[in-house]
Parts: sequence; structure tokens; C-alpha cells
Amino acid sequence: MEAADVVVSLREVAGGPELLELADAHGGIWLVGGAVRDLLLGRSPGELDVVVEGDVGEVAGRLGEPVLHERFGTATVQGDGFAIDLAAPRTESYPAPGALPEVAPATLAEDIERRDFTINAIAVRLPDGEVLAEPRALADLQSGTLRVLHPGSFEDDPTRVWRMARYAGRLGFRPDEETAALAAQAGPGQTSGERIGNELRLILAEDDPSAALEALAEYCPQALPAGFSCRPERLAPALELLPADGRRDLLVLAACVAAMDTATLQRWLDDLAFPAADRDLVVASSRWVTGEPLRAAQGRAAVLRAARGAPVEAVALAGGDNAALWLEELRHLELEIGGDDLIAAGLEPGPQVGAALERALEAKAEGRCSGREEELAAALEGAGGTGA
Repeated sequence: MEAADVVVSLREVAGGPELLELADAHGGIWLVGGAVRDLLLGRSPGELDVVVEGDVGEVAGRLGEPVLHERFGTATVQGDGFAIDLAAPRTESYPAPGALPEVAPATLAEDIERRDFTINAIAVRLPDGEVLAEPRALADLQSGTLRVLHPGSFEDDPTRVWRMARYAGRLGFRPDEETAALAAQAGPGQTSGERIGNELRLILAEDDPSAALEALAEYCPQALPAGFSCRPERLAPALELLPADGRRDLLVLAACVAAMDTATLQRWLDDLAFPAADRDLVVASSRWVTGEPLRAAQGRAAVLRAARGAPVEAVALAGGDNAALWLEELRHLELEIGGDDLIAAGLEPGPQVGAALERALEAKAEGRCSGREEELAAALEGAGGTGA
């Protein structure tokens, strides 16, 4: 595809017609970065990045209800199935390696030169299709080359190494020799753990996160902790078992960190600002606490007991026929009776009520009871201590 064809392709992208209509009325609007890259590659962009030669807030308001980010002079507009990020042309300077950038007004040509990789340093003016690009950008896009724009790029923003890995995994591109050498020496600088964690979460959301993780391990091995496995054997079958309501991203991570010791893993996830619930799910799913008993279970009731309380991600990682049985059938099993029914039948309140309900559920799993009366009988069988 030629760069001028980007405008034609944009009409088929969610948010594209609205953006082109705005450009017709306003002028001075350039589609930039990843959106141009993806359209030139025949891919659908996830979001549309725009540089505005004018008042960003006023232009964004014409598209919808913008969210303004005053520190960086940018705005975001969410629409029906699309997101558009708008910014004025700017330069960025970094007060310290890995620190957030300080921005200043600039020309569009200067804005292009601040980008992370040459393949993202391309702008197309809307609606006429004029192209402004870093001199090597289009050739690198054609050859599948990931190239930083200057030697200090990874020092300025260490998260670019993670982005390079995402592009390598997603697009099959490879860094040029100089960029690969720079990545091999890249450290975190003053980048916060939360920003690094965000980059990891973006990788986990990729269609093939293992490909991006493998690229990261190849080009910047120090970015990942010891014991991290990029494509563990258990991952592929676990993903096949994972139900639609499971967390694919956290299952991938749990599989990758299974060899890390628990304390180290917890500290690492905390450092990366994972929410407590996500951290606990990853830790629980990556251990073999559920896996071994579940794989050894004999009979439906035993499978039910072994998987009790486990996240679906942990069960999927355990794998095997028992995991499939629980995920596809037994986890959906419900009783028609509850604790109040047992108390009404004479069972004293307390832990024995829960134990009785578990007996009934196991009996139902094995086909030994059906319906309220049989469930009640199964629950009360051997309960003892009933009062009246």
C-alpha cells in the first residue's frame, strides 16, 4: 500500500469517517504513528493518533466529549467503537533516564523526530494524503526493521524496549544491529514499576504474548526476572481449556512464572503495581496446590473436591480430563436446596450446614440424587446432631 492510500483505508476504520469529516472542516490534522503504520501494513489500528495544528481542546470538542490531559497538551475522544488521541506538535525532553518527559511546542517535523521507532515516525495529512516521514521510515516499514531514532532512545524511555518486543512479536519485525545492541544494554532508569507493569500488561493482551515475551528475552534479557518462562509447555493446552469468563492474560502470566518462588513472585508483582486481586490469582494459579490433587482425583466427587475454591485459571493450568470435566460441567452444578432448608429440617446452625451441602453437591455430581427432596436427604444423611 502507498502512503497516499492511507486516507482511503481510513474510511473503513471505526472513527475514520468522523475524523475525515472533521479534517475537511478544520484542516491541519495529521494521522500519525501506529495508526499510519498499521494501515500501511493492511492492519486495522487499535486507536487513531492525531496531531492537530491548532487548538487541541477545541478540535477534540468537535468530535465528542474529550478527556483533556493538560500536562501533555493532549485529549482523548471515545466514540462508538473507536478512540482518537489528539495532540499538538511537541518535543519531549527527559530530566532523568526513565523519567516522564517534559513537553514543549514544536513543528510537525520536530514532532516526528521525537517518536520511538522509525516505523512510527510517519504522518499523513487529512484529507489530502500528504506524507511527512522520517527519512528511513517507509523503507524500514517495508523491510520489517525496528530502528530507534537516536542512540539515547532507550535511556530516555526504557519502556520502549517493551514496545519493541510487542512490535517484534506482533508484526514479526526485527531490530537493526544498532538498535539490538542498545536494547541489550537498556536498564529501567527511573521508570516506575507501575509503568513497567503497564507494558507487561499490554504484552499479555497481545494475540500471541509469548512471541513478544520471547523477543523481550532475546533483546533485553535483564527485563524479565530469573525463572520466567516465555512459552511454557502447559500454556497452549491451558488456553484451550480456559472458559470465556477466565482471564487469559493472567493465565499466561501464571504459566510463565510457575518456576519462580512464591515470595519473589509476590514482590515482583507488587513492584509492577498489579492489583491485589490479580496478584493473588496469578500466584495461586501458578502453584501446583490445585494441579496435583486434581490430576490424581478418581471420580466426579473427588474432582469436585480437588477443584473446590480454585480459580478457573488454576484448573486450566492443571490440565487433563479432570480439569476439563470441572470447567465444562461440574463448576456449573448447583443445588436446589440451601442452608435454610437444612436448618428447617432440624440441622443445628454451624459448620455442619456447609458440610451437609457439600455432601449433597457431591452426591448430585455422581448422579445419586436429583431434585429438592433427594438433595435434602443426601445432605442430612449421616449429619447427626439434628435437633427439632
